[in-house]
Amino acid sequence: MKLQQVLSYVRKAVDDYHMIEENDRIAIGISGGKDSLTLLYALHGLKRFYPKPFQIHAVTVDLGFQNLNLDKITALCSSLEVEYTIVHTDIAKIIFEDRKESNPCSLCAKMRKGALNDAIKQAGCNKVAYAHHKDDVVETMLMSLIFEGRFHTFAPVTYLDRTELTVIRPLLYMNEADVIGFVNKYDIPVVKSPCPADGYTKREYTKNLLRQLNLENPGVKERMFTAIRTGNMKGWPVL
Repeated sequence: MKLQQVLSYVRKAVDDYHMIEENDRIAIGISGGKDSLTLLYALHGLKRFYPKPFQIHAVTVDLGFQNLNLDKITALCSSLEVEYTIVHTDIAKIIFEDRKESNPCSLCAKMRKGALNDAIKQAGCNKVAYAHHKDDVVETMLMSLIFEGRFHTFAPVTYLDRTELTVIRPLLYMNEADVIGFVNKYDIPVVKSPCPADGYTKREYTKNLLRQLNLENPGVKERMFTAIRTGNMKGWPVL
């Protein structure tokens, strides 16, 4: 997928859900994975022509894994002239060594978001962009149905009262396959997650389930996404 196509998807999401206002300072949570780096490129590109001027600031929360190398991400941000902050933490040690969590993902996400939000506020940002794409939206809905018994997924725009930050999700119209195609085409320096729980989570189970459902019932993912968009779910205004 070409950058122009990515920008088209992102521009539509931003406009449909009013994600960006004039003079916003938007932090981008950079994990080093394909999704967050695609978002970095997308907002960097959008910034050049969007009618409402805004700024971006990339932030990575380093969980403390010894084998995480962020040099390529640092170089990428430098080449794009994007401010980049790395927040060093001991989250990995706390979860895997001190507490020896059997289900580490929930606590890790909570601690990571806390560190990220603190860094975002210190950088003077009023919004944070997460790199959730269409597959993430549908997978989260399925996880909610299967494991919680409710019809729910995250919204395109969410205001966090406690931190006074607004979360936006500009990639929500992109399929994961689109992201993979973009990353491969432009040889983007993806950093593999060093987390030992990566690939062994409920989300990975749900991802595989959705893939199988879509294989057996072509188009089911798109129909689920349409149901989310038009189902009067909280945070999803009907367009």
